[in-house]
Amino acid sequence: MSEIVREYYDREVEQEWERLGRAYARLELVSTLRLVEEFFPSEGRIADIGGGPGRYTIELLRRGYRVTLIDLSEAAVAFARGKLRELALEAETLHAADARHLPMIEDASIDAVLCLGPMYHLVDAADRRLALDEVHRILKPGAPAIVGFINPWGVLRGGLTEFPALYSDEALIHRLLDTWVQEGPQDAFTEAAFLTPPQALAELRDAGFAVECRAGVEGFAGGIRNQVMQMAEEDPAAYEVVAKLAAETAAHPAFRDATEHLHVVVRKIR
Repeated sequence: MSEIVREYYDREVEQEWERLGRAYARLELVSTLRLVEEFFPSEGRIADIGGGPGRYTIELLRRGYRVTLIDLSEAAVAFARGKLRELALEAETLHAADARHLPMIEDASIDAVLCLGPMYHLVDAADRRLALDEVHRILKPGAPAIVGFINPWGVLRGGLTEFPALYSDEALIHRLLDTWVQEGPQDAFTEAAFLTPPQALAELRDAGFAVECRAGVEGFAGGIRNQVMQMAEEDPAAYEVVAKLAAETAAHPAFRDATEHLHVVVRKIR
């Protein structure tokens, strides 16, 4: 994971904190917590790898888990530490570290892992494998993990409303049918790799995981950001129904491969 990514999140830490509170991105939060409730044990030690400024760590602590937060950005970890202090919550530990190398966590010592972020900021498959090997190493046998990917098929759909001008470049847009690698600093995002669902599942299985479930966490509302945000502003009650239904439909075959964020639930099998 490059200095480009680290510097991006050092600069954008407050934006990243605010992101999951915004109406469209909140669908991801609601859906992910539903997966946590369904697949994680009711108690135990959780590693939040790529946890940034701590949104998920806070939710996990509120549910009674013992949480270790790890993020590449020192600024994000410092922000998370401040938020936890403000909310009178206490994580087990917080570390500014690279997901590919986690020597501070013992082998087979973690009951579940949340790994949202590293897979789409490691542009080389070999580096993604190193990060997955670390997830595998620290998990107890049979323990679950939720691993997040950005899905180019969902980005292709969402782009119709988010960046319609780019569709005049057919070659560029056609790349969203396959792996999309974005290297170097960008105006809208940072260094990233977007993997299709079959590619993501193959990498997880190759790393020794059994796949239990995959979810397109924006659910049936994937790709219609503007309308969701407008509804949240104009009809909050209707928006809450949408958020609930998005979580309920995230793993439905009609939607799980068609949203911007793909979260895969896996278990350590060897």
